[in-house]
Parts: sequence; structure tokens; C-alpha cells
Amino acid sequence: MSSNLLTIGEVSTKLNATQVSLRAWDRQGKLVPVRTPGGHRRYRSEDVDKFMGVVQEVLNPTNAVAVYARVSSHEQKAKGDLERQKNRLIEHCAKAGDKVDHILEDVGSGMSDNRPKLKTLFRLVIEKKIKKVVVEYKDRLTRFQFNVFAEFFGSHGTKIEVIGSAEDKTYEQELVDDIMALMASFSGRFTENGRPNAGQIRK
Repeated sequence: MSSNLLTIGEVSTKLNATQVSLRAWDRQGKLVPVRTPGGHRRYRSEDVDKFMGVVQEVLNPTNAVAVYARVSSHEQKAKGDLERQKNRLIEHCAKAGDKVDHILEDVGSGMSDNRPKLKTLFRLVIEKKIKKVVVEYKDRLTRFQFNVFAEFFGSHGTKIEVIGSAEDKTYEQELVDDIMALMASFSGRFTENGRPNAGQIRK
């Protein structure tokens, strides 16, 4: 077998995507493997690189791109919402010819500033290691302070690209997202009997 052919497991690791996603991309003609005599999938490394938007040369680190995906709850993650969101971002970058160096995922409220991968994203921006971060919607980064994020990132040479639009979401979806974010933000401030924790009472 040629050394430039990759197994489905190797491609899954390289793209940080599930084998289910790879088979779907095969059916859709987006990333098509070759077949061995035994019927197994093998991927040409150059096809995988092209899909990722990787150019065959050493790139300046400032050309690197990060994708950031977030869902509000572990239930949404279990339903596959996070995986689908991430795959849409990767596909968008591949079509745009962007090299994706960092795939960051969080589960938590858009109002929280304690998201691990969001902190990683800020570090990458501050260290000037990425030129662009791609998100599906503005609220994937933050619920209310998007313009502040955009200005801060821009001051470090990083652009935020939003591939979706507010029109993509219905009013009901926006309302549910806001309610979930508020509940996640305040859930830790009350005890099980609904009363404020003693340390949170201010006179």
C-alpha cells in the first residue's frame, strides 16, 4: 500500500472528526477515499490536506486559523450538536482555503468567562498565533459582548469571522438560547431549596 494513503482512523484523528462524519463526507462527495481490494477506505494525503485547506509549504504562524464551537449543555453535546457545529466550521474553512491549526470546543453558557477553550483562544490571540477565528454565530463566543471581543482580537491582529447570520435562527431559538444562558449563569448561586447561599447575601 502506498505510503501516502491514510486509513479512516488516521484521517479521523487528523481532522478531529468522527468516522461517521467521514463516511457522510464520502457520500456527499466532499472527501472521497479510494477502495482497497478488500473494500476498505483509504484516503490520499493530498486530498485530506486540500480538504483541510493546508498548503504544501511552511506557513507563517500568523496565517493560522482557529475554529471555536460551543453548546450550552452536555445534553446538546450528547445529541451531536457540538460535533455538527464543528464539522460545519471545518468544512467552511476547507472551502475557503484556510489552514485550520486549532479546533476549540466548549460546553457552557455564552455568559460564562470561565470556559477552558475560550481561555486557550485568548492566549492564542494575545501571543499572535492566529490570524482568524471562525465561529458559527456571534453568541458562540459571547452572549452580549461581541463587539468588545472583536475590538480586542483586532488589536492583536486577529479577525473574527462569523459564518452564520441572525436570520438563520428563529425568534424562538434565540429566546431559548438566552433563557438557557441565564439559567446556566445563575444556577450556581442558589442552594437546592431555592435560597441564596449564605456567602452571597450582601447587607
